[in-house]
Amino acid sequence: MKKQYLIYADESHRKGKYFSNFYGGALVNYTELEKLSNKLNAKKEELGLHKEVKWTKVTEQYLNKYIDLINYFFEFVKSNKIKIRIMFRQNAQVPQNLTKEQKEKEYFLLYYQFIKHAFGIDYCNIKEKEQIVLKLYFDKLPDTKKKNKEFKGYIYALNDFFCNNNVHIYKEDIAEVDSKNHVILQCMDIILGAMNFKLNNMDKEKIPNSNKRGKRTIAKEKLYKNILKNIKIMYPNFNIGISTSSRGDYANNWKDSYRHWCFKSKNSIFDSSLTKKSK
Repeated sequence: MKKQYLIYADESHRKGKYFSNFYGGALVNYTELEKLSNKLNAKKEELGLHKEVKWTKVTEQYLNKYIDLINYFFEFVKSNKIKIRIMFRQNAQVPQNLTKEQKEKEYFLLYYQFIKHAFGIDYCNIKEKEQIVLKLYFDKLPDTKKKNKEFKGYIYALNDFFCNNNVHIYKEDIAEVDSKNHVILQCMDIILGAMNFKLNNMDKEKIPNSNKRGKRTIAKEKLYKNILKNIKIMYPNFNIGISTSSRGDYANNWKDSYRHWCFKSKNSIFDSSLTKKSK
């Protein structure tokens, strides 16, 4: 039986105050998928979370349930049964000389880079000779059928990039899915949303005409802090706003169970007026 990996992928926020273009992914060994999903769904039921969980649904009332679920989810991350990758772009890194086509296709061009590089797939099979099949499940893509199909074509073309390590993608394994039916994708959405929330200072937002923060904002901040605590158990010096270090070995792009990637285009310039400090 060929070894198979599955990547769940989604995007969160295209334009934020300080950081934009958030993408997230969760990678699992396909043979473990059903077992992991069953355990996470059972945990949801135990906690009374009978519907889809997602970052936008976090409230004071459900905070402890979400914390318990995310703590359970991170047990699989810590044991490297689920790999999490988060990518985003800092607004202060301003790309130069973009063509009209590049601007129009920004969403899919960045998504493509995320799939190509974030998980270090090109390092997943260096010493092994067996063929690996890579499956990709995208949360429903938000564009036209034509543009979505074109994007999937680019993802399929990654075969040319991965084939040197005997990693293959089949057209039928590139699919759009509904997150309601995929608990791993739901849990990844919570982590992705939490990073966007913190990096864009949403934890500091006040109720209009007030000096107080809303209960939901406070609840989300507590959940974010719990997520960060879980990450720092694995990586004590973790910084959410920068790319995670490869620590002198690019193979760690694959080996690590959790990583961030602050995407920077080669032709970008740094505009300090767009940073948090300037505000």
